[in-house]
Amino acid sequence: MDEEDFMQRAIEIAERGRGKVQPNPLVGCVLVRDGKIIAEGWHGNIGGFHAEQAAIADAEERGITTSGSTAYVTLEPCNHHGRTPPCTEALLWAGVERVIVGALDPNPTVRGGGLSALRDVGVSVKNGILEKECKHQMREFIHWCEHRKPFVTLKAAIDARGRVDCDKQEPSMRFTSPSSIEKSHLLRSENMGILVGVDTVIRDDPVLTARNVGAQIQPTRIVIDPLGRMPKDCKLLNDGATKTVVIQSRNSEMNDLDHVERYVIPSVNDDIDVNRILQLLGDLGIQSIIVEGGPSTWRRFIEHDAVDAAILIQSPKDLQSGEINVFGEGDLANLNLVMSSHEMSGPDKITYWSRTL
Repeated sequence: MDEEDFMQRAIEIAERGRGKVQPNPLVGCVLVRDGKIIAEGWHGNIGGFHAEQAAIADAEERGITTSGSTAYVTLEPCNHHGRTPPCTEALLWAGVERVIVGALDPNPTVRGGGLSALRDVGVSVKNGILEKECKHQMREFIHWCEHRKPFVTLKAAIDARGRVDCDKQEPSMRFTSPSSIEKSHLLRSENMGILVGVDTVIRDDPVLTARNVGAQIQPTRIVIDPLGRMPKDCKLLNDGATKTVVIQSRNSEMNDLDHVERYVIPSVNDDIDVNRILQLLGDLGIQSIIVEGGPSTWRRFIEHDAVDAAILIQSPKDLQSGEINVFGEGDLANLNLVMSSHEMSGPDKITYWSRTL
């Protein structure tokens, strides 16, 4: 195995923390000696060991010495005190002689400080191994660090003819397969926020939680409600299990609730600027959101060039009524998104889109 093989393994095990560690990034670490992996670790839960600490603990549990080993880490080791002590100190304590990093940490509290601290005490360091792959895995975290805005994923479900649902006056139908619904809930669990427009709340009274996928952290529910039209008896205002953020263009008489945070962004014609919404969410520490609907909300984000990735679920069902071609692949292509992959989910076709690199 060579350096890229060891880093690829670190990337693979980092995935085990997905949906469990946000706002922290996914990080994996393998310890290598004499060309063989002797221990592995990943960041698996908030407040728990970081990847380097977990790898060292793995070696200790199996009675393997880490002295003289090389650490392959997908992200630069931290050199500051947070929920856990600095990983640089853990590596030094373990006698690691060489540290190879995939991506430097763009977090202002680090920014190269980890490697500098190790280099200053004689540890051999190297960075940039599978850097593109490491950055892609933690793209939401890096995007937020660099732009102070959340990474935006647009998710839409359409029928065979590009319809969203049957009748605008009735609650929307579930027409995608059970496996697609499960994938949608898994996607929710992997993001820090779910955003919808107020019309979706009025029409469907959604819960907007990640269900039946073992979610350890529920996303923040975000509603764009310029005029304060959310029904007082809707689930988002009355279910206190998860935080709800309501963004308005003027103050309303909504009662104050412990789990509801209201923010006012004044705007012309009550059309709240999407970029100001993203700036607000970034300031709240929300690194990633899914924009779930409806069509007018999707289009607003597209028109403001505020979509970083998209997931389109197309069912073979024909809903029989409603406007055709409401949304589809052409809308995403016009945004300069390209299809990166696709898969079948039962009878549904799911396509994944991202910006060109």
